[in-house]
Amino acid sequence: MNITTVLDGTTARIEVQGEIDFDTLPLLRTAATSLPFQVRELQWDLTGAPFMDIAGLHLLFHPTANTADCRTTVTGLGRQPLWLLLTAADVNPGVFDLCRLLPDTSRPTSGRPVG
Repeated sequence: MNITTVLDGTTARIEVQGEIDFDTLPLLRTAATSLPFQVRELQWDLTGAPFMDIAGLHLLFHPTANTADCRTTVTGLGRQPLWLLLTAADVNPGVFDLCRLLPDTSRPTSGRPVG
């Protein structure tokens, strides 16, 4: 697991290289808790994370104490991590709100598919 943190004023981007699971979750949490308190936007760049299990849901939807007030987004989702997020949101949309995490996502106006 390689983790790179890039700071730009009040914005931080944490780039992940490797699988996200319960073995790597503490390292990722440490990266987040190590951010300066002035950080207000946190972007997880998962371009280099080909696999994510439920630990990734904990990481993205249960922020650490000093990132609780940050606007958190995710980018670079591969096929399997995206599938996990979509499945979690389908099962429990109240807990796994992708509109917050994926800012380019909007809520559907009805439950019916279009087309």
